[in-house]
Amino acid sequence: MLATLFDFPFEERHRLTRWSDISTASVDSGIIESLEQRDRELDECFDYFMSLWEKRKVNPVGNDLLSMLLRGKATRDMPRQEFFGNLLLLIVGGNDTTRNSITGGVLALSQYPGEFEKLKADPSLVRNMVAEIIRWQTPVTYMRRTALEDVDFEGHKIREGDKVAMWYASGNRDPEVFESPHELRIDRENARAHLSFGFGIHRCMGNRLAEMQLRVLWEELMSRVSATELVGEPVRNRSTLIKGYQSLPVVIKRKR
Repeated sequence: MLATLFDFPFEERHRLTRWSDISTASVDSGIIESLEQRDRELDECFDYFMSLWEKRKVNPVGNDLLSMLLRGKATRDMPRQEFFGNLLLLIVGGNDTTRNSITGGVLALSQYPGEFEKLKADPSLVRNMVAEIIRWQTPVTYMRRTALEDVDFEGHKIREGDKVAMWYASGNRDPEVFESPHELRIDRENARAHLSFGFGIHRCMGNRLAEMQLRVLWEELMSRVSATELVGEPVRNRSTLIKGYQSLPVVIKRKR
């Protein structure tokens, strides 16, 4: 999907997932051996996309993200660092979140087999289930900001320069909003009240695409799969930012 959105050479699409993985990886994550290695690989990423950027400049008529950025008045002349920041945001936002929500969904339905039976009995629940999986999984755990001025927020003093972490995971498990918030309920009436995509002007611009990807995946799975069986413990990413998985051993049983 990322390769399509960027009109990226399809035979080299594996580079996109690698760049996504290393951009948020720490040295103890098992993904990189040193920060210097990460910097080298990200430099390769930036050089590659700068080459694509320069080529698209000649005639930016395509529907890919780079061509659209080149056609936009506010984005066509971005400083180099701003371009790289937006690039990594698109790569990570288009890969880690959806990929880990897929894995998290498989894990959730394995932990709550009654919900999987409910889905098999009524496949129309897929659309609502996708929202509930995104709430339950919360692929991006938090986002941090720096206070620009002193603020008194509901009795809490936040001073200029303080680092403020917005825990999406906490909001998505708020018992005042969600009944039995730690449980997966694929028919939860207010599943779409989750905060995984942010809120207001800071809402994820790819939210509808992510929902569509997950919906299509589960619709296709439900037409072909009778059961999934977890055959080992998930290996989780060592990350405070991305709630994800390095592996999840599963046996998939096909419908006959």
